[in-house]
Amino acid sequence: MDILVVGAGAIGGYYGGRLAQGGARVSVVARSDYEAVVQDGIAVESPAGDFVFRPHRVFRSASEVGAPVDVVLVGLKVLPQIPVVDLIRPAVGPSTAILLIQNGVGIERPVAEAFPHNEIISALAFICVSRSGPGRVCHQDYGRIVIGRYPQGTSRTAEALADLLQKAGVPCQVSTDVVTDRWQKLVWNAPFNPISVLSGGASTREMLESEEMTRLVRAVMEEVCAVASAAGRALADDVVDRMIADTRKMTPYKTSMLLDYEAGRPMEVEAILGNAVRMARDLAVPVPHMETLYALLGALEQRNPPRASRS
Repeated sequence: MDILVVGAGAIGGYYGGRLAQGGARVSVVARSDYEAVVQDGIAVESPAGDFVFRPHRVFRSASEVGAPVDVVLVGLKVLPQIPVVDLIRPAVGPSTAILLIQNGVGIERPVAEAFPHNEIISALAFICVSRSGPGRVCHQDYGRIVIGRYPQGTSRTAEALADLLQKAGVPCQVSTDVVTDRWQKLVWNAPFNPISVLSGGASTREMLESEEMTRLVRAVMEEVCAVASAAGRALADDVVDRMIADTRKMTPYKTSMLLDYEAGRPMEVEAILGNAVRMARDLAVPVPHMETLYALLGALEQRNPPRASRS
């Protein structure tokens, strides 16, 4: 299987490397890290064992690929200023599947509309991982991934990708209802990412050591569940308690949104909060805590504009 990773940062670098370990031929598009990746590959530090991912080929853009690939893996942040469709189009052929390993809800629709005849595979990574430098990835904890055909069902390509990941030791579940799974992941992302920034840099452990912040985390989680239910994506009754309990056991972790804010990069405000808030308004579901976090993050970005673009 020929795979092209577009967005070879933390997510793309880690899962691209694991897919290569599983037997795929994996190339990458690396923009700001191009020289480092060409020279040394992508070095991954991981509790499951450090390794160096040496891509089959390295490109500065998908326009250099030359021929369509079997799968385009999108590991880019979901940001208004990143034109995912334009960036991947040169590598997408009639039979190319598009694998989106990204945060948020409602993120597949623009890609599905741009490529109506291509298979869209949506994926959610439950992982603590960050880009620690050019061509360097630090995997701290977890790593499980859920994939499924969008908007529902499964496929031979999804099953094949899961097999490659499992061969590399990555726990991978193939879901027949990946949209509902996205809502479940948002239960975690919607509170922890924004609160980590607005609290002045709290880690997951520090947030849950505070009784007041824990109460806020729970309130936001319950609002996400309410919106999901109204959207026809009801989640398990114990999902909030389970997410909080699992996070208490997690290695203390700085969220991806906090890392982006501290580095002066744009934050995934719309993907993680904005889309869900707009859905809540459309469905007449009150989400006062999410509305507050969304407004505060917007104000923060206006007062402190991003200094760096995402590579």
